[in-house]
Amino acid sequence: MQKLLAKFENVPENASLVLCSTSSDLNREDTLSDQNIQLTNNTPEENHSQRTGRSLKPFVYVLSKQGKPLMPCSQAKSQRMLKGGKAHVIKRTPFTIQLNFECANRIQPITCGIDPGYSHIGFSCTTDNKELLSGTVELDNNMKSRLDDRRMYRRNRRNRLWYRKPRFNNRTSTKKKGWFAPSIQRKLNTHVNLVKKLKQILPITKIIVEAANFDIQKINDPNIKGEQYQQGSLFGYENLKAYLIHREQGKCQLCGKEYNNGWHVHHIIPRNDGGTDKPDNCALLHDKCHKKLHKQKLFSSLKKAKQFKAETFMSMVRWRLTEELKKIISDINVTFGYITKIRRHENNIEKTHSNDAFIISGGSEQGRCLSDIIVQKRENNRSLQKNRKGFKVSVRKERYKIQSKDLVKIEGKWEETKGTHCKGKRIMVNGKSISIKKVEEIYNVGSLIWRAAIPPLPKGRGLLVARG
Repeated sequence: MQKLLAKFENVPENASLVLCSTSSDLNREDTLSDQNIQLTNNTPEENHSQRTGRSLKPFVYVLSKQGKPLMPCSQAKSQRMLKGGKAHVIKRTPFTIQLNFECANRIQPITCGIDPGYSHIGFSCTTDNKELLSGTVELDNNMKSRLDDRRMYRRNRRNRLWYRKPRFNNRTSTKKKGWFAPSIQRKLNTHVNLVKKLKQILPITKIIVEAANFDIQKINDPNIKGEQYQQGSLFGYENLKAYLIHREQGKCQLCGKEYNNGWHVHHIIPRNDGGTDKPDNCALLHDKCHKKLHKQKLFSSLKKAKQFKAETFMSMVRWRLTEELKKIISDINVTFGYITKIRRHENNIEKTHSNDAFIISGGSEQGRCLSDIIVQKRENNRSLQKNRKGFKVSVRKERYKIQSKDLVKIEGKWEETKGTHCKGKRIMVNGKSISIKKVEEIYNVGSLIWRAAIPPLPKGRGLLVARG
């Protein structure tokens, strides 16, 4: 029978409303007497293609009395349990509670999709019906510059110690097979630690990670093939300058004029800033133009070559990442970027890191949740070296209780700290120096700052000092 879901003035009065239970012959045909009437459905069948773009309220994540992850609940239900004393707060971001009573501990299969990357990590945890958690991690890419600063300070200190033996031939034995540079290893560890944190709040049963392998030579030259892979950019040229003259067609990259006085090979990205001697990082300039470039600081006018750091990173760590994730959850599958792209277009979903992770996890028709933003920071605020006028050079080695970006409660208000000074006795909050004695409560956010909507706590229930 056709159901009336909206009230109209022209609804026929003789339409059958109730079926006869004694004789079906007395029932009228399940159609309207006036066929020209069009009804509007107040509760239409959900369009699954549009449902993927709809945002739901954030979930509250639940741990059992033994500390094992359970299925998340709504904010309203968590507030009732907190007010009734049936649960207590464990984490502020993401908001997590722990039950104070025994329960059935029923869980559903949850798949975690990981979209790894050099600067961003996308993640999404889904079930057959809905998405429980999703977001993007913005990685800290300043580790190399900090390592360069440390190398500079250390070299200056050691140059003053003439009695020390040279240390140029004693580091090869420490590099084991599969060794990664510290900046690469840290990014790899962040991927693994992220999955560990997700598994602490959700009963994840399966992981699907996207593995990508990039052919950088094919990206630069789509027509390359065969033995051309063994021939570098300088193949067939006498030297680097001859190659640059051919590449730039004998013209200066700054003024655009042909050879007149003499050529100078300039590094587009300086060596001090991590630039290399590769041909892609070199520009051909006149001697006069080179002096003009540095005098007027016209560095932005040069064409910078594409840096394939992200592609190289993924090609290096893709299988190592899979091996490390297997130690966390044995059920792990691998997918590839072209499959993600095809399925994303089929579902008409915009390309973002969290959307890619949703597709990787097998998502298509599930209801989406709010996407969180996680920012990575230094976990320790230890300074490499301080050169203050009138004071001797100092190096902060102690790790203080309050770190940068932590949350502190002062006069009943939660504030974010900017740093610590005076040997940990004072902190910077809102541009002011405040004594640590005025801090009522501390919440250490850790190295991953979860920028998510935080539901309000019940009155009288504060947060204890806890690691995020």
